[in-house]
Amino acid sequence: MAARLALRPTLSTSNIATRIPGRTFSSSASRLDFHFDTHHFVQRLEREGLTRPQAEGIMNAMADVIDESVRNMTSNMVTKAEQEKHQYTQQVDIAQIKSELQLMEKNDLAMLKAENDRLQTDMEKLKQRLRQEITRTQDGVRLDLNLEKGRMREESSGQELKIKEVDTRIEQEIANLRTAIQVSKATTLQYLVGFVTGCSALLMAYLRFRM
Repeated sequence: MAARLALRPTLSTSNIATRIPGRTFSSSASRLDFHFDTHHFVQRLEREGLTRPQAEGIMNAMADVIDESVRNMTSNMVTKAEQEKHQYTQQVDIAQIKSELQLMEKNDLAMLKAENDRLQTDMEKLKQRLRQEITRTQDGVRLDLNLEKGRMREESSGQELKIKEVDTRIEQEIANLRTAIQVSKATTLQYLVGFVTGCSALLMAYLRFRM
């Protein structure tokens, strides 16, 4: 027991370090020392009426509790350098993310602008094509109308010619009929004159014979 007391005469939180693979954790940078005088603590317990073995047992238990508490407290501590490194890493990550977001935003804007320009170009091409189609259709309709008008004019001219031919034929028929009537009248008149002359001659002859 005396050897154990000699090995741990005092405990100081500023000198306690807990080592974990790859990292070393220590107390805060304020270097506040807390000394635990085991000999004085044992004497105080003895003055309170405890025997020395009891006092040393309590002291050992208290030392173990304090050691465990310090280990638990320091296990979650980090050094200032690691904290600054972690903050710097976070700042670098945030700056990188911000840069990537800005780059993505620029790329998205460029892509949207390019897409908008392409759509406008396609719209202009489509409008031009529609104008050409409309012009071609109008020209085709005008051509068809002109052809139809020409065909109607030709048909009308043909009808007029046919009508004129019919009128000429009718006039010729009327003229021929008139000529035939005139010839018939002359023949009839000649026949009547001859008949009357013959009758007159017969009558004169009869009258002479009676006289």
